[in-house]
Amino acid sequence: MVKRFFNRFYLILILAFLYVPILVLVLLSFNASRSRVMWGGFTLEWYGEMFANSQIMEALGTTVVLGLSSAALATLIGLAGALGIDAMRKRGYSLTLGLGNITLLNADIVTGIALMLWFARFMKLGYSSVLFAHITFCVPYVLLSILPRLRQMDISIYEAARDLGANTLTAFVKVIIPQILPAVVSGFFMALTMSMDDFVVTYFTKGAGINTLSTMIYSQVRKGIKPEMYALSTVIFAAVLIVLLLVNYVPQIAERRRKRICAGG
Repeated sequence: MVKRFFNRFYLILILAFLYVPILVLVLLSFNASRSRVMWGGFTLEWYGEMFANSQIMEALGTTVVLGLSSAALATLIGLAGALGIDAMRKRGYSLTLGLGNITLLNADIVTGIALMLWFARFMKLGYSSVLFAHITFCVPYVLLSILPRLRQMDISIYEAARDLGANTLTAFVKVIIPQILPAVVSGFFMALTMSMDDFVVTYFTKGAGINTLSTMIYSQVRKGIKPEMYALSTVIFAAVLIVLLLVNYVPQIAERRRKRICAGG
């Protein structure tokens, strides 16, 4: 009984540590007062001002477009790289995978400064440099997502498709892709999350005139965070929560409906 109590207490403590700051942020987005310590009444004013603020909307658009673009390109590059690495012999596989893991273990500030120096030498810092930088640090996450699934895949199915007359492209699309698709989707969303969440690499490679949400919030820290940013953060949190609920519960609902139809038939 005592052990169960402490287990539950520990779980509640961890959840509170994770979600209480988000709850405070949500409450501040509805606070009519600009103060973070005084409640001035319920209001939706900050949400209206958020959508009317062109700077916030521009930064949000840049963040979303940059995240989707870098995640899509990183997924394609990571998929091709995973297929190549999986076909290597054991020594080459381990060496290449180890080199890829260096970028995961490397400090963001080192990656950011290195990419800044590289891009400043060969191109003008701007949107393109940020896009290439995000692709660079997103590819290893895609590799780590797809490679384990490739190693678990039954290659005999692909060989059987080839023996039955399917060409290489058809066998790849019809056999391999369906088996690794969950890992590809997982890698895409992981890359998207890392891209939209990044600050350090973006800060060093963005140049003048480019702002994402993270760099814009950083520029407001000295002056004080505006309440509109609380509203924006709440909208983003709500959107992520809705997506997670749909991903987790829609397949279950569809499966229950399918079973009812099969049982009724």
